[in-house]
Amino acid sequence: MKIKKNFLAYSLFLFAAFFAFIAVLWTVDIDFIAPDKSIVGLSHINSAVAKALPFSQIFYVFSEILGYLAIAAAGCFAVIGFVQLVRNKSFFKVDSRIYLLGFLYILLAVVYFIFEIFVLNVRPVVMPGETVPEASFPSTHTVLAVVLFGSASFVIGDYISDSTVRTIVGAALNFLAIATVAARILSGVHWITDIVAGLLLGTALLCLFIAFSDCDIIKKE
Repeated sequence: MKIKKNFLAYSLFLFAAFFAFIAVLWTVDIDFIAPDKSIVGLSHINSAVAKALPFSQIFYVFSEILGYLAIAAAGCFAVIGFVQLVRNKSFFKVDSRIYLLGFLYILLAVVYFIFEIFVLNVRPVVMPGETVPEASFPSTHTVLAVVLFGSASFVIGDYISDSTVRTIVGAALNFLAIATVAARILSGVHWITDIVAGLLLGTALLCLFIAFSDCDIIKKE
């Protein structure tokens, strides 16, 4: 229960930090620096990083590939749940963490659509083939990397018995999460504050998942 309380506290703190960060971006150092002349908070910091890290097609494509890998990691657990359902012919015999992962994925989708509707700021670049910049806050790839790779590394031990393989796979998932965030920064398609917000939100969601996966009701069998 101690782990549950700790991670729940971490999650609440990070959610609070995320919304406080939004308040800062709405009010501090605002300027019309976006390609469509819309406002961006912490404009001097964002502008300086954007100039230092212009758009890179290589890192953009690399981050896109890693994003698909994150979704594939989530898909693997969906397949595991489906196989358990078919094999056991009962919803009650599907691992509880699979259900919790499903809830996490739904929550992630809801968060994504909220920020597609309520656009805080747009990208620092107009992508090839586009006429207007896309919504940029928070960095979706950063949130996906933290949540999907992070949750996968947390539960992978339930399905890999060999400790060496388990360690290698877990380390690889964590590396992919870090590589995705780094590639997204170097791609130049986000303001640096989008990345920071993505890290805050993604880690808050991940800590929330860990907190409830370690509670007395939902636990490893």
